[in-house]
Amino acid sequence: MYRILIATILCLAVAVSSCGPAGTREGSSAAPTMVTIKGSDTMVHLVTAWAEDYMAAQPSADISVTGGGSGTGIAALLNGNTDICAASREMTPEEKQLAAQKNLAIKEVTVARDGIAVVVNPANPISELTLAQLKDIYTGAVTNWSQVGGSAGDILLLSRESSSGTFVFFQEHVLQKADFAPGARLMPATSTIIQAVEADAFAIGYVGLGYAREAAAKVKVLAIKADQNAPAVMLSEETVRSGAYSISRPLYFYVGEPVSQAAQSFIDFCLGPQGQKIVQEIGYVQVS
Repeated sequence: MYRILIATILCLAVAVSSCGPAGTREGSSAAPTMVTIKGSDTMVHLVTAWAEDYMAAQPSADISVTGGGSGTGIAALLNGNTDICAASREMTPEEKQLAAQKNLAIKEVTVARDGIAVVVNPANPISELTLAQLKDIYTGAVTNWSQVGGSAGDILLLSRESSSGTFVFFQEHVLQKADFAPGARLMPATSTIIQAVEADAFAIGYVGLGYAREAAAKVKVLAIKADQNAPAVMLSEETVRSGAYSISRPLYFYVGEPVSQAAQSFIDFCLGPQGQKIVQEIGYVQVS
């Protein structure tokens, strides 16, 4: 019995010493290496690719990535439920005010750039739209494709939900803060917009550049004109970087300060040569 008791105590001592602090891997005595990232659905593919490469190079790291929308991610950051928020829009004044009320110092980091693709069914004869026409379509002033030079048919409007950073960006930069048409269908994810556009000849939606490239065989990407007299510009890495494409934006990480060593190490990786190479491979635009 005495021998059994000694053996049990020794086993428990080994187990405790090998676990280390919460969030560390076995055998590590370093600070917690688990990093949670929540937010933009637009950025999920990119952040997941970053996380996979980072963990392959850093076996002790544990990066958890979930979507839900930029607004959801920012709320999680402000409530202490995520280490990093991935956002496809800037924090609103209300969100910044809430952070101040909570005495939270929030750091904004631009990690990539993105363009918003306007997509229709491949059977749609329309190949380009002006920003004004796009606004009229999404506010409900135009309801039939024949009004913008297409075949007669009621337009099926597809949009992201209001918690999406893409929704907010589109409303601010295309609708100029006007309300979406009441008949717009709010879709829970970018992938569902792609599926709906593929299935309906009269549908129109908007998605990130990376998603548009992946779905090239399923949807048609429209060229966009800044105004009636401007040239029609197709979305590409080059036109986003040059500013020629009208509907483009930066993509952000938001993180509370002081930034943990584990979170900062991951951010540094994303901004470094390997991380920015992944940005290009996934279909987004590098920050420099």
